[in-house]
Amino acid sequence: MRKRWAGIRSRVPVSALPVTRTHPNETAITSESGGAKLPPPKPPSAGDGMGAAGPSAKKKRSDELEAHESPPPAMAAREAPNPQPTAKKKRSSHSSQEPAPPRAAGRGGVGGRAGEADRISGLPDAILGEIISLLPTKDGARTQVLASRWRHLWRAAPLNLDSIGFPAEDCDAYARAVSRILSTHRGPGRRFRVAAHLIHSRPDTVDAWLRSPALDNLQEIDFYHRSMDPYLLRPSPSPPPGSISRFSGSLRVATFSKCHIPDGLAETLRFPELKQLGIEKVRISEGAFHSLISSCPAVECLFVNKSFGFSCLRINSNSLRSIGVRAQHCYPDEPQFDELIIEDAPCLEKLLYADRFGICLSVVAAPKLTTLGCPSDTHRDLRILFGATEFQGLNTVSLTTVMRSVKILAVHLWIFDLDKVIDLMKCFPCLEKLYMKGGCNSTKANFWRRKHRLLLKSLDIHLKTVVLECYRGINGLVRFASFFF
Repeated sequence: MRKRWAGIRSRVPVSALPVTRTHPNETAITSESGGAKLPPPKPPSAGDGMGAAGPSAKKKRSDELEAHESPPPAMAAREAPNPQPTAKKKRSSHSSQEPAPPRAAGRGGVGGRAGEADRISGLPDAILGEIISLLPTKDGARTQVLASRWRHLWRAAPLNLDSIGFPAEDCDAYARAVSRILSTHRGPGRRFRVAAHLIHSRPDTVDAWLRSPALDNLQEIDFYHRSMDPYLLRPSPSPPPGSISRFSGSLRVATFSKCHIPDGLAETLRFPELKQLGIEKVRISEGAFHSLISSCPAVECLFVNKSFGFSCLRINSNSLRSIGVRAQHCYPDEPQFDELIIEDAPCLEKLLYADRFGICLSVVAAPKLTTLGCPSDTHRDLRILFGATEFQGLNTVSLTTVMRSVKILAVHLWIFDLDKVIDLMKCFPCLEKLYMKGGCNSTKANFWRRKHRLLLKSLDIHLKTVVLECYRGINGLVRFASFFF
């Protein structure tokens, strides 16, 4: 044993062997080839018989210190094997023996790559039906081919039938497509949107559509007008089918276009749950219009676009929150819409009207009105009344009533006239946003520093946003804009 150990020490220096600490008082030498551990050398005792043949006592102590001494840090980092990969290898080998968690198989193959969980298909049928009803008509029908799980959902989901993308050039193909969808769907109905010209060309077909079980409990109906349709109506436009009254208890949104609503039909229509009403290019008398509005006690939004047959529209509604009107005088033989009177609208918040063809506006009682647009001075003979305050065009006639509720105002100025704008700010002293669109030329000098220096001290301006459209950097416009900075 002593000779073998002496031979190993003579052939391999101790400092060249990697050292691994196993115990604070022990040192194990690991061979680089096989990794076998050899026991540490035992110090020679007095009875071993090596006193004469072994080295001196001083040499023995130095050898023992050398054997037990740790290598320098730099050498240990270069020569000692790193134990971390071994530990990682052990952990990886241990984890490789554990079975991987099973992946949930997709239910129908929708919603991800192969082998991933299909969480959408796991939703209840009612929720999936609501999602499908929000899709366009063609996309909703295509969900039937996704998987067997989806095959029956479209027919049971609320029907959203929007015919905008249908073949408009071929009226027969258009009608067949709508009829085929209604015949294959079980209902109920969510939305039904078809071209308004079918009311005239195929009245019996439209009536049969409205009586289909697929449209039971219909919530939205829209007879829209297309740009390719003739602009002028026939001398005697057709009324909408009377079967529309069967949706009186469920209808929430209704838009009528390019038709005639006679007095008798308006008196029979009752939509207690209707929230939005649109009248576009419709011939309707003043009495029928007022009867239609009064039959919608919950209506919140009213839109009147290029309709005729009445000259004045009076608003008395406890539910209206938004009104948008636009006139266009294209029917000389019919009464033209030219006056809007807000008599009593306690909940009205937004009033938008375009008076390109001249609409006189009178606001008697609208205490919650916050947004107003767009008065104009293009028709200088038109009157605008806010209580007792009167404007002729946008020129002030009398300024006795202020409307502190209005926070947003949009006006159309023929020229950027600062005097007119200041009068508007006096009528609406709590304005926060002001939008102004002017003509291409401006001839006003808009000198204001001396003229309105006393006004600036007394006027409490709340403006936070000012937007100028058609602005150019000429002197009059620069002085106009500098007033607000």
